[in-house]
Amino acid sequence: MPAAERPKRRLGKNGDGAERHDAIYRHISDAIIEHRLKPGARLREDALAEVFGVSRTGIRKILQRLALEQLVTLTPRRGASVTRPTADEAKDVFDARQMVECGLMPEVARRITAADLRGLRDMARREREALRAGEQSAAIKLSAAFHERLARLSGNATLAEFVGRLCSRSSLILAVYGNTGHLGCESHDHDDLIRFLEEGNGERAAAFMSRHLKAIEASLSITEAEEEAPDLHQIFSG
Repeated sequence: MPAAERPKRRLGKNGDGAERHDAIYRHISDAIIEHRLKPGARLREDALAEVFGVSRTGIRKILQRLALEQLVTLTPRRGASVTRPTADEAKDVFDARQMVECGLMPEVARRITAADLRGLRDMARREREALRAGEQSAAIKLSAAFHERLARLSGNATLAEFVGRLCSRSSLILAVYGNTGHLGCESHDHDDLIRFLEEGNGERAAAFMSRHLKAIEASLSITEAEEEAPDLHQIFSG
């Protein structure tokens, strides 16, 4: 059918329900994490509204939500673009994770219960399955959730909240500068870490966590790229 004869998507209220917004949010965040939208890519409200058949007001709310999670950067008079972490920011984030997460391991090893271990093993299993299925976005989110859960098991809510923010930031760094198909570490790393915690060996768990985080950081390929105007219709078709 010629383009001029195709029925246009209805914009506005009929397409702007909360469920629809959640679906669009997932589409865009997955496109960022799966490298279909590159760091620095501009996200025009009018183009996204046309692609998804919702109002620009709805798209604006979705972009604001993505900005809160630091996946998108909102700049006055320039609009939205995919966040582009710098090499220095990546180093700062992983340095902070080294200091905090490794320091928490002895207390986690002391406090961990059988139920905690079962929960962690389930998270590690789901992460491996997501990677095998090629679901990079889900695997990155599960890995971040695993590390945040470990921090909470230390009993220090303040540090656990900080680790959660660091994991959110490093998820974006890994999403845009990592390699598709793995997370910069061996698939069994989390299982090995769980074993050291089960043994109550906090020092060995801390040393393993340090190597684990260094391996993830070393796997990143951070390169500066020019801003681009992506073909949003092609990215989100189908």
